[in-house]
Amino acid sequence: MARPQMLKLPEVLTEIQMSRAAFYRMRARGQAPRLQKLPNGHLRVSRNDLDAWWERCEERAA
Repeated sequence: MARPQMLKLPEVLTEIQMSRAAFYRMRARGQAPRLQKLPNGHLRVSRNDLDAWWERCEERAA
């Protein structure tokens, strides 16, 4: 079984064209893609979680 692709937060922010501050505001409201904290403290977002979040955003906008 292949491991899911994990994106670094700067990669996610670039892809969704959002500032770090705006992302954390959305996260505080429970509206951001799920972050996973690694044992070393770094944050990652799985590609699947990001794609699912993006689809939900598009559905709400339609």
